[in-house]
Amino acid sequence: EFVGICVQGPRLHKDDLWHTHVDYEICLHTNSMCFRKKTSCVRRRYSEFVWLRHCLAQNGLMMELPKLPPWNPFFRLKNREQVDQRMKGLQEFLEIVLQNPLLLSDSRLHLFLQSDLSLSRIERCALGKT
Repeated sequence: EFVGICVQGPRLHKDDLWHTHVDYEICLHTNSMCFRKKTSCVRRRYSEFVWLRHCLAQNGLMMELPKLPPWNPFFRLKNREQVDQRMKGLQEFLEIVLQNPLLLSDSRLHLFLQSDLSLSRIERCALGKT
């Protein structure tokens, strides 16, 4: 059984005149019975990874969750080293999470990795409200 995860393809989005954000493509390839889709690609931004880590921490598990790369207020897409470091850190976070059977039981993790749903819709699905 294998689960391969790759964080790649950073893309800059201009929200308005003063605000931008970067999202990343997360590609999952697996033969694990844990996942409904064997191949999927979604786009997520850093703040959504922060949300996911918070959700996993709320499970009340007595374990140390992997850290995310630190938030950097001066992050620039044009700085290749910063971009590569963040992508590497996000990928390492997911690789560690996906090795833990207890974390794999969280439906929010699966929806985060295999659907284009917003975080609020993921929450509603996890609570059985949709």
